[in-house]
Amino acid sequence: MSGYVIEGLDPARFRPLYGLDNEALAARGAIRMRSDSPVGYPCRVTLRDVAPGADVLLLNHEHQPAATPYRSRHAIFVREGAEEAARFENAIPEQLAIRLLSVRAFDANDMMIDADVVDGGDLDGMIVRYFELEATSYLHVHNARRGCFAARVNRL
Repeated sequence: MSGYVIEGLDPARFRPLYGLDNEALAARGAIRMRSDSPVGYPCRVTLRDVAPGADVLLLNHEHQPAATPYRSRHAIFVREGAEEAARFENAIPEQLAIRLLSVRAFDANDMMIDADVVDGGDLDGMIVRYFELEATSYLHVHNARRGCFAARVNRL
């Protein structure tokens, strides 16, 4: 295996929400919250937990848009104003390393071919194991407890 990359979501998708008042956010199915803990508000753009006192947007995000039975969407946090998507090559962001995770392997037809739960500290080994399977095209990582999408993992 040549390696893998974990990237944050493109902030362009969320910029139209930045700075909207609460009424305008609600009309788009989103809400603004304030982080009150160093862990608990994981931004899907920066792949970092948002610092206490910062604003986050809680919104519904379609992380699996494929026209298969696995098409899926769920709630995610985005730090309001996040402008640069994180990129981790052959490395696990701390945000993932400190959580219990569900990892789902998908093939080129966007069909799930395997899945398991792992402590975030062991995520690297699971990524390597799944990418050793020729049929694996990409992985989705979810927070196991709340079920929300955390990140996509692609082969390098």
